[in-house]
Amino acid sequence: MYTKELEVASRLAREAATIIRQVYETPFSVVQKSGGGGPVTEADQRANELIVKGLQQAFPADDIVAEESTHRAPKTQRVWFVDPLDGTREFVDRNGMFAVHIGLAIDGAPVAGVVLAPMQGALWTGAVGQPCVLELGEQRRELTMQPVAQTKDLRLLVSRSHKSKKTAAIRDALGITQVKEQGSVGLKCALLAMGEADLYLHPSDRSSRWDSCAPQAVIEAAGGMLVDFAGKKYGYEGREIVNSRGLVACARSTWPMIAETVIRVATETGILK
Repeated sequence: MYTKELEVASRLAREAATIIRQVYETPFSVVQKSGGGGPVTEADQRANELIVKGLQQAFPADDIVAEESTHRAPKTQRVWFVDPLDGTREFVDRNGMFAVHIGLAIDGAPVAGVVLAPMQGALWTGAVGQPCVLELGEQRRELTMQPVAQTKDLRLLVSRSHKSKKTAAIRDALGITQVKEQGSVGLKCALLAMGEADLYLHPSDRSSRWDSCAPQAVIEAAGGMLVDFAGKKYGYEGREIVNSRGLVACARSTWPMIAETVIRVATETGILK
């Protein structure tokens, strides 16, 4: 199931990564989006154009919601969510912590997605009915998230670019001492799927459905979950774009251990209103 969708999305992600690496090696310019939307570069725009065109050719009946395209409410049940360069700030800082996201939602639920790290050449795929798979060079490995016995043993991932006292409050309430900074929602979820971390907290409304659709499909295929701070999944019908209640990612077995504390602190700190 979704074999063709993953094949097309993987191919387009790799082609977009080639463009991104080419721009990365040049003295590219950076433009700030209007309304405080953050930076955008030639890499974002060219990768966006390539992916959207490729999806239109392969799946002409599907709708597409892409970060660098004009947004309109989808009219079909099948909607692709595209972030051509998740972590543009990291791209600008030239630290390699950015990714390409291509995810498919059907009837509002993510069903297939790919996350690709251009500078590392790593590709993570996941779909309903299929395992989460890491492809790196000749390596192809299925990934399954493992449970953690106690909250104090959780290894936490936080945003490199967006420091937050709210994250620190939840970290302290859970007794977590191991914290690692990373860019890109997709790379954070990929690290969780690989077993290199256990929990990701993003207590902000500064992410959108194109940030989360593909990573959610990937992490769910690995036995994880990507939800808001109330533990609820976002819908991908296209009527709402912003992830207004933040993002939490972890193994499905971890959420029951942390839910009460996360929801309480999120309410106290205003993440949940």
